[in-house]
Amino acid sequence: MPKYLNNFLVCALCLLSTFSAQSQCAMCRAVLESQESTAAAEGINNGIVYLMLFPYLLVGGVGYVVYKMRQNKA
Repeated sequence: MPKYLNNFLVCALCLLSTFSAQSQCAMCRAVLESQESTAAAEGINNGIVYLMLFPYLLVGGVGYVVYKMRQNKA
């Protein structure tokens, strides 16, 4: 099997095997636990995860561009 295909499969497996995570800081958690509604806590968690997505997309995009530039050069 070619090396690049093996690397691609390992990366794809790592990206697809994610687990659900709770993403609150200690202060946010304390404030939201004092409220009776869990909808606000779920909304905060979803917003934090949503905001974490964009740095990974940017780094992945830059990595892809660098990879393609190096492939065209070779």
